[in-house]
Amino acid sequence: MRIGELAALAAVSPRTVRHYHHLGLLPEPPRLANGYRAYGLRDAVALTRVRRLTDLGLSLDEVRDVLADDSGRELREVLGELDADLARQEAAVRERRARVAVLLRQAEEGTLTAEGPVSAELAALYGEMARVGAARPGPEPAAAAKEREMLALLETAAAPEDRERLVALLRSTAAEPGAMERAYEVYALLDALADADPADPRVAEAARLLADCLPPGVTAELAAEAEAGAGENAQDGFVDVLFSDFAPAQAAAVRGAMRLLTTRAQAGGDPR
Repeated sequence: MRIGELAALAAVSPRTVRHYHHLGLLPEPPRLANGYRAYGLRDAVALTRVRRLTDLGLSLDEVRDVLADDSGRELREVLGELDADLARQEAAVRERRARVAVLLRQAEEGTLTAEGPVSAELAALYGEMARVGAARPGPEPAAAAKEREMLALLETAAAPEDRERLVALLRSTAAEPGAMERAYEVYALLDALADADPADPRVAEAARLLADCLPPGVTAELAAEAEAGAGENAQDGFVDVLFSDFAPAQAAAVRGAMRLLTTRAQAGGDPR
């Protein structure tokens, strides 16, 4: 047989056959006087075996290991590893499908926000924001959408242990009666400061209201960071970018709230 006939018999391309020769998976057959390879039945048997092994999902390196061990021991080992890997892939696919199912349900219920997909905890908080926002007259404050974006960013970028702390703080925030209603008052006030001067007296009011919206756990986090000198590290660049996304008066209000929270935490309490 010529190489094209052999390739057609095994349902592969001639280029694949040449590649298997190059890798040593298929021995080179004798050549005719004109230089063409002359394949026989044993070549077809060997090629189709390679194809069956690759169809199982084995890599070409694994196929080489199997072919090098006539006892079949290597094949059992490789198949065992392949089975374990497939089991891990199945588990990963099930987990991803479960997450997608949740998102599909949220989309059908109209609760999937533009910032999604996010964790179940953050999605619950977004749902509470949507409920409170819908009950208020007028359009949603831009500051509320900005907060959702920031929470999604922090949740995605944070280290696992920091993400757990973030989720715990979100839960404590949402659990306080009237917390979301107070937050929307702050959002509206921040929107009103979009074109204001940083010296506007409403800046101090917004800072106080924003600090009052945050749970006591936030003040504890700020106190720990202040004692560790966390303000002098690589996160400063992110903080600078964060504040640059606010109008000057809005940034002044947020900075004022952070100072209030730090002062409260260092004083050992969380007076409102």
